[in-house]
Amino acid sequence: MLLVIDVGNSNTVLGLYRGEELLRSWRITTDTSRTVDENAMLIHELFRLSEFHFTDIADVIISCVVPPMLTALEGLCRQYFKLKPYIVGPGIKTGMPIQYDNPREVGADRIVNAVAAYEKWRGSLIVVDFGTATTFDYISARGEYQGGAIAPGLGISSEALFERASKLPRVEFARPPQVIAKNTVNSIQAGLFFGYVGLVDGIVARMKMEARDEPRVVGTGGLAEQIARASESIDAVDPCLTLEGLRIIYTRNTPSNQSESAPRRSQ
Repeated sequence: MLLVIDVGNSNTVLGLYRGEELLRSWRITTDTSRTVDENAMLIHELFRLSEFHFTDIADVIISCVVPPMLTALEGLCRQYFKLKPYIVGPGIKTGMPIQYDNPREVGADRIVNAVAAYEKWRGSLIVVDFGTATTFDYISARGEYQGGAIAPGLGISSEALFERASKLPRVEFARPPQVIAKNTVNSIQAGLFFGYVGLVDGIVARMKMEARDEPRVVGTGGLAEQIARASESIDAVDPCLTLEGLRIIYTRNTPSNQSESAPRRSQ
């Protein structure tokens, strides 16, 4: 089986594939203070609860935007899986031309999302990923990554509001009953929720104008479902887009059915 790992600034998502089938996924907190052994214990326990074992893993591919985590995960793969993992970055085949001033600056997760979205929809696309930062990425009809925009994530925005405005309470992120709210909690929710929906729709509209195109808009990440229900621009939501992109990139860098064969042991 293939273990795919997507390391974000706030959360790390793991997925276990048999061929093209996603058997199970897990979301854990990204913690750079965890050692190789601590990460191994955590993943071992997640596997055990789902009746999987380390010996089931034939290969591993990692996308990471937190460099200290990458070192720990590479150590985990070598020590516990006896594998050298594939790392999404310079030198790996993605099958997608990167039309960016410096391709090395593009976050691995953005490329992985773009690859998965284009493989699934085969047309021009805007991928909106709701994470610690919210990223907007445009892929041309020819399957070229053209660039995009980065905005503060909703969590960052709300924390800044609570920290800087001493009288405002922390509130649950939720859609309030109306924009013209009648109490403080709903007022904050209205500003956060509808303000963020407006940000998404506004950036998408400007990207479409610049591209002179009508791309499909795909949302992914933790808040994608909530925002999509109120957004006028998001056409589809795929919560597993990044995991699927990792699987696709893995297949482009290995012989067919590698994840079904005996583990590729490190030397």
